[in-house]
Amino acid sequence: MKVAVIMGSISDMPVMQDAINILKEFGIETEVDIVSAHRTPEKLFDFSNNAHTRGISVIIAGAGGAAHLPGMVASMSPLPVIGVPVKSSNSIDGWDSVLSILQMPGGVPVATVALNGAKNAGILAAQIIGSANADVLNKIIAYKLSLKEAVIKASESLK
Repeated sequence: MKVAVIMGSISDMPVMQDAINILKEFGIETEVDIVSAHRTPEKLFDFSNNAHTRGISVIIAGAGGAAHLPGMVASMSPLPVIGVPVKSSNSIDGWDSVLSILQMPGGVPVATVALNGAKNAGILAAQIIGSANADVLNKIIAYKLSLKEAVIKASESLK
């Protein structure tokens, strides 16, 4: 079980680091790379067509601006793809990235998280893996319980 975390540019790394961190917290191996849909199309094709043969279970793809990376990967890979829209310097408040990833044609699904929502992408990838891996599932259950406990503790501190 391994998750590939890819991004279109090194400038996306501060956002995508959240996915890497949460996956490590769940004990899930990650493979991290830069795969630009526009600047390295040959690498994109090779990655997309072969990720499943290298032990990858889920792909998280972050991209800003026109944000074609997640959709292009999903068009070629049989694996689930989670898109992370990144608010980048060439973005229109991030909406261009959100809509580019969200509005996929029928037959080419990309699960899309919130703008800069890489942590949720990591959690979703872990949940996908956890559906068939009891160890990961138990870690997700414990994680969600810790979220609940933090809210209860915060609520009690207000009283």
